[in-house]
Formats: sequence, structure tokens, C-alpha cells
Amino acid sequence: MTYLISAGILLAFALVVFCVIKWWNLEVVGVTPVHLFTFIAILFTSGLDVGLIMFPLAWDFPLYADTATEPAYGFTNPLALEFGFWGFLIWGFYFLTSFYFCVIEPRVKFFEIPLVKWINNIVIIGTCAFTGALFLIYLPYYATFMGDGESVIPAFYVMTFLVILVAAFSSTDLKYVRVLSVGSTALFLVLILGMWAYSGMGLGAFADTAGNIGGYFANIHKFVLPLTDYHEFYLFWWFAWSIMIGQFTSRFVGGMKTWQVLAALLIFPSIPLGIWFSVLYYYYLNEIPTTLFINVSMLVVGMIFVVNSFDSLIRLYTDNLNLTVARLGRVPYVIGNAIVLFALTLAFQSQWLKIQWVGGVVIGLYVACLAYILVYKRKEVMAIKASPAENLLDFHKIETVH
Repeated sequence: MTYLISAGILLAFALVVFCVIKWWNLEVVGVTPVHLFTFIAILFTSGLDVGLIMFPLAWDFPLYADTATEPAYGFTNPLALEFGFWGFLIWGFYFLTSFYFCVIEPRVKFFEIPLVKWINNIVIIGTCAFTGALFLIYLPYYATFMGDGESVIPAFYVMTFLVILVAAFSSTDLKYVRVLSVGSTALFLVLILGMWAYSGMGLGAFADTAGNIGGYFANIHKFVLPLTDYHEFYLFWWFAWSIMIGQFTSRFVGGMKTWQVLAALLIFPSIPLGIWFSVLYYYYLNEIPTTLFINVSMLVVGMIFVVNSFDSLIRLYTDNLNLTVARLGRVPYVIGNAIVLFALTLAFQSQWLKIQWVGGVVIGLYVACLAYILVYKRKEVMAIKASPAENLLDFHKIETVH
């Protein structure tokens, strides 16, 4: 699996470089363009999930600090490692897929091939369920006011199902997705400010702690290929998300140049990530206990992140498969999606399914798509000079009105 993920990463980054050089100043416009802040909010909350909230303190920082067990982490500090696993360079995957679905796929239509469409939607559904499984598995560490802090109790299964149910309802209308994305981004920022204030770290201590992120940029080349099995798991996870997040968020790109889209995706999501991880790292270094209120606040934001992840992806695969609200009715649509995704969540939680398998399938889709273009659509793709005409027309009409 290590060879597979390494080859996939190198291919993806090579394609990023090619697209940026080839279409540097092309205006990228999706079918439903929005302003930059809304686009970044949708991307951030759709492209990240509950692991962002639950992993660092409960698992990641202690693991990265234990260099006796994992000497591969010894070249830098735990904060730089956490940032490297979640931020900056890794968002190049999302640039590649967002650009592809905005500009190239309308000419190629690879993902409209029936077999490819079915495989892609199985990937989307499976990755949704994996997100639910992570939420379920890590609930005991934050909902310490329930259970023993380690075991998954029946109440957690109920909470997970209700979160999936809310997400299924939210996916019934894109306005819910957009409002929830912007709202959850704001709540996440409030959580960061609240935890920063409670820690008493001040601006000076924050700056000193955040300075550890420099260890990532000084060693950025080491994060390209898997450092350990755990890093490999993260990379498969990012690959599993990449096509479907690009497919969903591409519709919201609002007229940026290609290089601006890349810069926006690398920089803007990395800023709140860096701030969040720096605050949590201060808690870890100083062994500051989290209060019940903080745990509940983190749990609530984590739940909203799960809803954000689920609703955008439910909307995506139901549109792709024509299992829409208009066709099925609101109640069958919501209940049907909730039941299917909860059943698959239990499959991931029991380790019957693994995210590495899903990521491997996505790498296969990358290779198959590239081969299809080279064999059948090379001239059409190399001749691209603009986003689809209908997208540009609608976008410039909106701009004229404003």
C-alpha cells in the first residue's frame, strides 16, 4: 500500500504543477459561483471533519512526542507534524480536483461514464460513513460526562444516527449547506477564541507556540511521502476525500485565476488550522485540563463539522444517482440516506471496511481518468482556454447586476 499511495501522491502533485503552468491565468468559474469567503467556508467545512477537533489532544500530540516508539517523528515538533498532516501542501489535492471539475470535466465527461459514476458514488458513500465512524469512535474522549471515557455506549450510537439524520435533512437544499458552512466556520473561530482566552496564554505565548509550525515549512519535503503507517493512513484519507470534495466545491468557485485558486486553497484554510493547533498544543505542553464546558463546546463544533461533511456529500451522490428529494420525496430521502449511512458507519467502526481501500480506489480513478484523457480527449483538453461558456455567461451576468 505504501508504494500505491506514494505513486498516487507524486502523480497528483505533478498534475497540480502541470495545471498551474498550463492554465496560469485562466478564469475559473463554477456553475454556482459565490464570494471568496463563502467558497473558503464551504471548502473548509466540507473538506475537514470531526478528526480536526478530536484527534490532536486525544491522540496525535502524544503520539508525535513519543519519538522512542516512532523515531520517524524526531526531525521536528508535534505541532509541526500535526499541521503537516492537515494543512498547506495537502490542500493541493483539493485544488487539482476543484480545477478539474470546473474546467476539464465538462469537456471530458469521464465521471459520466456509467461504471465510473457508480464507483465514484460508492467512494463518496463509503467516505461519508468513515467520517461517521470516526465521530462514533472518538465520542467517549470528549463526552466524558457520559460513559467511562473510553467505551462506546448505546447513547453514542443514538447521537451518531441523529447527526447523520440532521445532515440528510440539511442536504435537501443547498441554502442549508451554505448557511451551515458559514455558520460552523464562525462557531469554530469562537471556539478557538474561547479556548485561547481560557488557557491564559496571551499573545506572546501564542506567538511562541505558533512558531513551532516553522518546523513544517523547514521540512516540507519530508511530508510529501509517507513518514509512518499513521501518516500513510492520513494520506489515504485525504485521497479518499479529494475527488468528491473537488466535485462538490468546484461549483462554487467564483472567478479566480488558476494560480489564485491554488493560493487560496493552500493558504486560507491553513490559517485557522495553524491557529487552532497552536492553541491545542499550548494545552498539551502545559497539561491544561479541559473543563466540561470546553469538552461540550468541542463536541458541539465536532458534531456540526460532521453534519457539514455529510450534507455536502449526501447532496453530491444523490444528485449524481438521481436520488433527489424531487424524485423520492423529502421523508423517504432523509430516512433512506440516514439508514444506509448509519449501517456503513457501523461497518467502518467494526473495521470491516478501511479508508485505505477507499483511497486506493480513488488513486485508481486518477490513473484511469488521466489515461482516458490521453487516449480520447487529449486535443480537447490541451485546447482549453476558458471555463465552460455557460458558467462564464452566468457569472458575468451576476457581476454586472452587482
